This record gives sequence, structure tokens and C-alpha cells, in this order.
Amino acid sequence: MKKIFLLLFSMLITSTSFGDSEISLFNSNGEAVAYIAVDDDLTIYLWSGDPVAYIDDEDVYGFNGKHLGWFSESVIIDHNGESPCVMKNRYPGYTNYESYKSYKSYKPYKSYQEYAPYKPYTSNRFSSIPCSLFLAMGE
Repeated sequence: MKKIFLLLFSMLITSTSFGDSEISLFNSNGEAVAYIAVDDDLTIYLWSGDPVAYIDDEDVYGFNGKHLGWFSESVIIDHNGESPCVMKNRYPGYTNYESYKSYKSYKPYKSYQEYAPYKPYTSNRFSSIPCSLFLAMGE
């Protein structure tokens, strides 16, 4: 947990996101669709303000307890080794303008976490599942 927090904190210092303690996540089209609230227990919110997941050490879990993937080197990796969401510094091009975010909704209780599968080898490809849909699987 400490390693991930230090990584996120260092990225936050160099980040250009709107919030003082939020790190934007981009989809394959370069659109900001989600963000990590560093000061809110590493909760991942959709741009609409809905809390959908959280980071626990390197694992990404939905509030429903489902293991969604891993957060490693500024990229969220799914169970196939592909990347549905990336931070701005890892996007392979220019990103779109970040629009205003909606207000945060209340976080649900965290369900019991399922066991994480073995982490796959990672590819440099974006996932065929859009970032917002991928994260919404944790609702």
C-alpha cells in the first residue's frame, strides 16, 4: 500500500488534473472518464461522480468485492493483460480537454474481496472494454 501511495503521490505532484488530490484516468480515445481520489482511500470515481472501485495495494477492487485488475506503472491492467485505463503520462498521444466533474456520490460499503488471480503478462494494447464500462463492473 505504501508503495502505491508514494507512486500516486509523486504522480500527483506532476499531474495537471483539476483537483489537488485527484488523478485522471483516460480511455483509449484520450478522454478523461474516471479519476483516483488520493485523499479518499484511493477510491476510483467515474467522471459522473459515481464511486466504482478502489485500489488496495496493487489490486483494483470494485465495491462489490470483485477483483477488476491491477494498478501498475500508471496503468490499470485487466485480467487479460490489457489496459482499459491509463494516466495522462502513459497515454500514447494527446489527451482531450478534461471537462468538469460531477459531485462525488456517497461511497458504498466494501464487500468481501474475492481472491486475485495471477497477474498476467502485460501488453501495450488498450483493452476492447472501455474504461468506464470496465470500472462499472465494480458497482
